[in-house]
Amino acid sequence: MNSAPIGIFDSGVGGLSVWKEVRAMFPHENIVYFADSARCPYGPKPAEQITQYAKQITNFLLQQGCKLIIVACNTATAAAIDTLRAGYNIPFVGMEPAVKQAALNTKTRKIGILATKGTFGGRLFKATSQKYAQGIESIEQVGEGLVELAEKGLYASDEARQLLHKYIDPMMAADVDQIVLGCTHYPFFKPLIEEIVGANVSVIDPAPAVAHRVLDILSQNQQLESQTKLGDDIFYTSGESVVLQSFLQSITGNNNCDCRVAVLEK
Repeated sequence: MNSAPIGIFDSGVGGLSVWKEVRAMFPHENIVYFADSARCPYGPKPAEQITQYAKQITNFLLQQGCKLIIVACNTATAAAIDTLRAGYNIPFVGMEPAVKQAALNTKTRKIGILATKGTFGGRLFKATSQKYAQGIESIEQVGEGLVELAEKGLYASDEARQLLHKYIDPMMAADVDQIVLGCTHYPFFKPLIEEIVGANVSVIDPAPAVAHRVLDILSQNQQLESQTKLGDDIFYTSGESVVLQSFLQSITGNNNCDCRVAVLEK
């Protein structure tokens, strides 16, 4: 039995797409989520700055007693995961665009990847693409503006639909049959994306694979919570708690989530 919480952080609310998968797989675990919404988006920022943010948030989550930390942000994973693993004695699980899954499943040998500038520029993305996507045509598209829409809860808006058409229509014209969501904010747009691409294109969300990786690590370390009571969730934000509360209500239907504002140490 280990009742210490699982920590999850993202540049904002996007990592809640990962939280949902983790919560579904681990109903008895306690979870602490941190949304760095005051400094969102991370995508255009320099890697050094994002790494500094990641260290601050990691220190905060360690103060909450977390036994494992999920970097539920593709951009932060690309910029900081190596530094975090080298600097802290705790397991980290990061995000990686599901290029391998898309490359293995494509019939047209053409895949689309929607991600942030920071993710495309990171070592993990380049290494994964080189290893698994040889001979596969990848249409890469920076999803500029999507994070900001998701942060406002506008993931089903006409504005979102227009922006997604702009990014996805060229992929469809190129005959992709797999689209990889390379940012944790993007799964909230998945219903719209699936409406645009139709039934013959697979839209891949890496969050379920992250939850399985967490299961592997906690099992190996014998850190799974064995109590039968349901786990607690605490949500922190560096922005306004009402924004996070509103977003959580929209995706869970629960208006009583424990949302708190946190001031990070510099």
